[in-house]
Amino acid sequence: MKQWQCTVCGWVYDEAQGEPEHGIAPGTRWEDVPDDFICPACGISKTAFVMVEF
Repeated sequence: MKQWQCTVCGWVYDEAQGEPEHGIAPGTRWEDVPDDFICPACGISKTAFVMVEF
């Protein structure tokens, strides 16, 4: 599982945790997140996210 960070605000999407409050189940890979996903913190589009290694 990978993590993806918003390049605008720094919010992190963790594939293992998903984003259940927005209908994305735990274990959902980033490529399976809908293209119309927006950052819950700042509202920027999915295209502004980059994979990060922690």
